[in-house]
Amino acid sequence: MTARMKFICDTERCIDCNGCVTACKNEHETPWGINRRRVVTINDGIPGERSVSVACMHCTDAPCLAVCPTNCIYHTEDGIVLHSKDQCIGCGYCYYACPFGAPQFPETGMFNHRGKMDKCTFCAGGPEPDTSEAEFKKYGRNRIAEGKLPACAEMCGTKALLGGEANQIADIYRQRVETRGYGPELWGWKIAYGRPKRGGEIKAKGDLPRSNQIVGDSQNDPGRFPQ
Repeated sequence: MTARMKFICDTERCIDCNGCVTACKNEHETPWGINRRRVVTINDGIPGERSVSVACMHCTDAPCLAVCPTNCIYHTEDGIVLHSKDQCIGCGYCYYACPFGAPQFPETGMFNHRGKMDKCTFCAGGPEPDTSEAEFKKYGRNRIAEGKLPACAEMCGTKALLGGEANQIADIYRQRVETRGYGPELWGWKIAYGRPKRGGEIKAKGDLPRSNQIVGDSQNDPGRFPQ
């Protein structure tokens, strides 16, 4: 069975540094105003604030692929969603269909005159021959053909952004959650700094009590600060 390449962003680790955004623009030399990846902050400035790195999520059932009238968007064998700029007519249907705002259009103007669509390619290039000059000019560097990770995931300093085979990165994220001993919204100072060593053997799974999770403690309430 072929691998299914996906992204996962661990919001407990993302620090809104925009290193992934910079890495992507530098790697692919995208035009001014085009960001294939961006960092979105939720609840900015209040308790419970989280940041998440967003780009094309390379959906298995991609809505952009379903609505494209020229069939310029396609799946590769490993599940990466790519597109052909030669077939794109700049209609913008993919832009309206995508829930992540991934499709970008370098040129502004009236409907149907936006220019060719551009989006995250998972650093896998396009339909042109791998690592060719034509491919680089249209889609940027093909790191997947070189046996490397996407530039954004490789550059992430906190390893919040994971990119790769879906089952492998899902296992990494699952281990992180089990090691933390809690679900989302429960990161706290005591878990981060209260022990000389974090991790190790997982003593409890599922909904069972955990040694680093205290009911009613400030670290379990995103609306409270520790005393």
